[in-house]
Amino acid sequence: MRAPLSLLSLGTLGYLGITSMIVGVWAEGAPRAFYDRFPGFGIWVAGDGPYNEHLIRDVGGLNLSLTVLVWFAWRRPEQVPTPVVGWAVLASALPHLMYHSAHLHTLAARADQLSSLAGLLGSVVCAVILLRRPLKG
Repeated sequence: MRAPLSLLSLGTLGYLGITSMIVGVWAEGAPRAFYDRFPGFGIWVAGDGPYNEHLIRDVGGLNLSLTVLVWFAWRRPEQVPTPVVGWAVLASALPHLMYHSAHLHTLAARADQLSSLAGLLGSVVCAVILLRRPLKG
């Protein structure tokens, strides 16, 4: 049996779970509204190209699957170690951050550019926090 999760790991998993769930439910449940209004202030998706419901729903589904992984790591860390979540998040978050860092021009307001980068960087930092706990074989 593994030791209980630290408060830092629990907080990190909580942040990732909540943000993934919000994105997933919104993108799956109301893809056009997600495209037009995400994150609720500014327009972060619509400026990057024409609406594509398939792509928005794929983003939603992938975020919901990440939510499930995070939930299992929270509830059953002996079955889903936090570094597994860290690697899964990093596989998505790092390329996402790199893309948006190179395409800041799609966001009109400087505040949106900085907010977007801060949120994306936050996911990368969360992944790194979860990686600090070594996997044992």
